[in-house]
Amino acid sequence: MVARARVSPSVRHLRSTAERLNLFQIDSVNVLTRAHYLPAFSRLGGYDRALLEGDAWGPKRQRRMFEYWAHEASLLPLDLHPLLRWRMARAERGEIGSQRLRRFALDLRAEAVAILERITAERPLTAADFENGSSRSGWWEWSHVKHALEWLFWSGFLTTATRRGSFARVYDLTERVIPPTVLATPTPSVEAAQRALIERSARALAIATASDLRDYFRLKPAEADHAIADLAEDGVLVPVRVEGWSQKAWMYRDAAVPHRVQGAALLAPFDPLIWERARTERLFGFHYRIEIYVPQDRRTHGYYVLPFLMDEALVARLDLKADRQAGLLLAHRITLEPGAPADTLSRLRAELDGMAAWLCLDAVRIGAVVHRS
Repeated sequence: MVARARVSPSVRHLRSTAERLNLFQIDSVNVLTRAHYLPAFSRLGGYDRALLEGDAWGPKRQRRMFEYWAHEASLLPLDLHPLLRWRMARAERGEIGSQRLRRFALDLRAEAVAILERITAERPLTAADFENGSSRSGWWEWSHVKHALEWLFWSGFLTTATRRGSFARVYDLTERVIPPTVLATPTPSVEAAQRALIERSARALAIATASDLRDYFRLKPAEADHAIADLAEDGVLVPVRVEGWSQKAWMYRDAAVPHRVQGAALLAPFDPLIWERARTERLFGFHYRIEIYVPQDRRTHGYYVLPFLMDEALVARLDLKADRQAGLLLAHRITLEPGAPADTLSRLRAELDGMAAWLCLDAVRIGAVVHRS
């Protein structure tokens, strides 16, 4: 998990991390920093976030990543584009997606085409650039135009040119954003693409159940189980037994088996290591739920809580906030897990100091420290 560069992390380190993980999940919450920046920090330390922004939203010739729905909304290496075209085609036919999005494949297709034609003529636009494009009651409620744009995005007609203002997606034609060499890459069969996605999931997870493998790219059983069977037959997936797991498990053929894991990292709620909460509990005995959507008086650990990985265990969780005006990284509450080693707080403080420096904050302020019984 934690194999940080001893020198200042370079774009090569960042791209290697992106290739290994396959994606950086995007989330709109910015109480600490946007979620897509954090997995690379957990693995590399204080890298330059401008490197990720350049690969994600830089000039076409520089771009190394694109946005699409993978696990959730995600930044993905460009070589995944051909492997997800089958999903785009199904969305275009109205076979997948929410009911509100599917309408634009059928009954409301003319409206979506009109929006596509305007972007073709006027270049990149946000939802707010269209009449009534802003949400009616805050960012939770998508407008009619936003749904049309998202169907065009889901179907592959549009992609994200850049992000603007409060992280609003700026839509443009896919062919004006994705490099032509990527678009010219042959589209594999649906079955071959799904097999490749499962193999990438296995490589990222090392050991996983079938459910874990499907979840990585949000594949349904009918889309993934044939791939798991094929990869098992070819020896790419090796059946293993994991002590304490009731489910059958698979190990990726080339997975390294370390004798001992050492390191420390603060993990984003949407980090691939812990985003599937049942897997987190199976691996670490750590019950974790994000409480952003829980009323404040009912929260157990805080609003934006990051688990702390130390060596081979999740030993603490922290409710963090970046107070940019005051220049402080606020640890409102630190909860130590039962059995947390004696040096947990000292190693945690070093990670917090590193995170504060990375976020260009001047200091760390720690509030309550609680020992969970």
